[in-house]
Amino acid sequence: MPTLLRLLCHYRLCGWSPQYREFLGAALPLPAQDKYAGVRTGDVFLSIEEEAAIVRYLDDTAQGARDGACLDEVTLCDAVMLLCAYQFGMRPIQIALLTMRDVRVWSDGTDELPAVHLTFRMVKQRRGAAVKPLPRRVKREWAVLPGQLEQRQRARGHAGGDRFCSVASASEVSVRIAALTERLLGVRVTATDLRHTAAQRLVDAGANQEELAAFLGHADVTTGLVYFDSSPNQAERVNRAMGLSPIYQQVARIAHARFISAEELGSLKGEQQIAGVPHGIPIAGIGGCTSGHPACPFNPVTSCYGCHRFMPVRDVALHREVLAGLRSVVRFFHDASRDEAASPAYLQLQRAIAGVQAVLDELEEKAE
Repeated sequence: MPTLLRLLCHYRLCGWSPQYREFLGAALPLPAQDKYAGVRTGDVFLSIEEEAAIVRYLDDTAQGARDGACLDEVTLCDAVMLLCAYQFGMRPIQIALLTMRDVRVWSDGTDELPAVHLTFRMVKQRRGAAVKPLPRRVKREWAVLPGQLEQRQRARGHAGGDRFCSVASASEVSVRIAALTERLLGVRVTATDLRHTAAQRLVDAGANQEELAAFLGHADVTTGLVYFDSSPNQAERVNRAMGLSPIYQQVARIAHARFISAEELGSLKGEQQIAGVPHGIPIAGIGGCTSGHPACPFNPVTSCYGCHRFMPVRDVALHREVLAGLRSVVRFFHDASRDEAASPAYLQLQRAIAGVQAVLDELEEKAE
């Protein structure tokens, strides 16, 4: 009903007029809608495979252009529009408004790849907000696409305010991008989906609010906060995609398990395999570390037992040998220091022994 009455006001039907809109807004408010619901659920984001397919298409098309392949105008324009939506997250209206004067191509002759800068316009700004230009530099590997399109347009006599992509409206941009993505991915992905994905990709890479606002062309830095709230959704999808890799599955299984096997220890990087010579006792093969030696400020072996990053090997006999070796050192410290329990080395060894004993207890419980 509220929607119908607003329609009557808009078209001045049945005695209704636009002056009643404010009254209807207060008396019959429309249901609250979350325009970022798709962002919060992650439904609007492209998967890793879909992004890879788009990147592969742009790479192949750009390589073909560099190799002298004759791209027809529609294919070239569609590739440039997809590039603008994917790399820069531009709206269809911003792509449609791109003119010849907004394109700058530089080539010093020493590199076959030109440098291309595109200047977009801010749109959908709040009333009174300053409209600033949005200069963007095209990825060097893809710069040949807008560079070649610019040459063709100038050869046809296009210049100044002529549309760069030869489109009549934002709707045409939307339809052509959606048709291209459907052909590439098998599903229809809109320019808005590409914009959301580009924003989330930037946030997941560590961008702050100001950087995101500058990227999206937002006058208010709080507009894009929803992407920071949704960042775990994207991270989860990345983890799922990485889970397709056997190597990542092995690492993930090790990371989520308290203990690892000798074979799993061997699959870790050398810096993640724990070894050391604490107090003259050579110790190796006791387990792995999720962070690795270079990232750890503590002594190997003696500081590992009890650390949440430590992944002990499932070998009771090995840990018993470590326990016996450390106990002999403790007895030496005890005798030399006359039971000086405040010695830092003495305390560290005591903590290490307690950690080894805890590992042994847990292993023996699992064996029972």
